[in-house]
Amino acid sequence: MSEILEKIFYQLLSTYTENASRKDKCWNEIEQNYQQENRHYHNLSHLEQMIAALHGAEIKIKDYDTLLFSIFYHDIIYHPAASANEEQSAELAKRRLEELGLPVEQIEKVCGQIIATKAHQRSANTDTNYLLDADLAILGQAPEIYLNYRKQIRAEYSIYPDALFNAGRKKVLQQFLNFQEIFKTPFFKNKYESQARENLQRELDWLQHSS
Repeated sequence: MSEILEKIFYQLLSTYTENASRKDKCWNEIEQNYQQENRHYHNLSHLEQMIAALHGAEIKIKDYDTLLFSIFYHDIIYHPAASANEEQSAELAKRRLEELGLPVEQIEKVCGQIIATKAHQRSANTDTNYLLDADLAILGQAPEIYLNYRKQIRAEYSIYPDALFNAGRKKVLQQFLNFQEIFKTPFFKNKYESQARENLQRELDWLQHSS
């Protein structure tokens, strides 16, 4: 799995640098961070799933390179108990992309897209909406896949007792259900909106009855 991601990442970097050691440094950092033991969902599989979810939408994305950088770095810093993961991920991405010599404007776009994954609000930038939708594509999968995702999220938050986790999780689920549209692009909305709402409501109902 990581071999596919590694290939995609190295191809992406090849547009911006020929420095092999710099490429290796960037990839090794991504691989090590996403393979940390506490990452049951926010790992390399998540990145691969996001890229796969965008298959067929590439022609609609204006700056696919920038979007790919945002995917690879959006969860590079991830601690369940922390509240500034996105900001720290964006800062790390900024440092690495500056080292690679990317244009300032492109780096700013990447950082903005990463920060946007914090609240998942509709963006004026269409590419950002594709990133947000790919990040949430798991919500619209078949019930058995969603159930596995739910278990992975619980495992990531295992430091919290059920009562505390359930209360927070219910707020998150209700927040998504309150969105007028969970998915911001027609490409994702047509595929996943209905199933996502069913999955989220089913989990919310389960949590309310188990409390």
